[in-house]
Amino acid sequence: MSSSEGKTLPFGYQFLAGAVAGVCEISVMYPLDVVKTRFQQQSATASSNGAHYTGIVNCFKRIISEEGVSTLYRGIVAPIAVEAPKRAMKFATQKEFTKLVRNTLSDRPGDHAQLISIISGTLTGITEACLVSSFELVKIRMQDKANHTLYKNTSDCVRKIWKTEGAFSFFRGIESACWRNGSWNGAYFGMIHTIRSNLPQNVNKPTASEEAMRNFLAGTIGGILATTVNTPFDVVKTRIQSYIPTSSNVTRIYTYNWAWSGVYYIARTEGIRGLYRGFLPKVLRLGPGGGILLVVFDIVSTALKKYV
Repeated sequence: MSSSEGKTLPFGYQFLAGAVAGVCEISVMYPLDVVKTRFQQQSATASSNGAHYTGIVNCFKRIISEEGVSTLYRGIVAPIAVEAPKRAMKFATQKEFTKLVRNTLSDRPGDHAQLISIISGTLTGITEACLVSSFELVKIRMQDKANHTLYKNTSDCVRKIWKTEGAFSFFRGIESACWRNGSWNGAYFGMIHTIRSNLPQNVNKPTASEEAMRNFLAGTIGGILATTVNTPFDVVKTRIQSYIPTSSNVTRIYTYNWAWSGVYYIARTEGIRGLYRGFLPKVLRLGPGGGILLVVFDIVSTALKKYV
């Protein structure tokens, strides 16, 4: 083992590695996020007017033909602006919460590794949600087809939300975001080490490419399972943040403002299927996206260890 291996990166280096990993992931996978948002908003669109998308390919084709290729990246400025601290927080802050939870459980017998990962991941997700929720609101407003002519660009969107809805409107949906991010991170970090340890491994020292593949597979599987857990909260959050109180567009009026009341209402009126609208494009993004994130983070972290 080289002298650089086994080192624990300082917070600043973890921040940088997470930032690079996050920007790489969102740059590749963002179009699927646009598609996911469109599907999650569909219950607010009259199916009789032909506005519903029938599948991922249909959605991509219609967005490109009706709105242009650039629409697949419409609103990307907001998540890019927060992606670096968001992804860095996912790894760096999770390590700090892990220490806190481990110290809290240190006087209890037994192995609490799985429980520690779940609790620390959930706390990380809630912290993350408080940071990203306002940026998510702007992103969703920009991705909404109904707002295509309402907002010229991201800065215009921010200005109009502030002017017409007030500063507190940027916190719309933050409680649902906490449930969404908390459940995803809790599930992801709670399962990732178990998944990775159960994947086949070279009995000899694995090569860099073999280790990268294991990380990609572990991240992908973890991302898919975590997405299954948090999608209902994501659907609720998307719909709450899509609603514009000052708009005459009545199709964006919802009867809930909180996560669990939204989950209950959608389940009652649309069934379980309604809670999983946009699940496939979300999985296609966050599954492989989780793999990309883990691989890039590991590569950058390994490179930075040479300077520690």
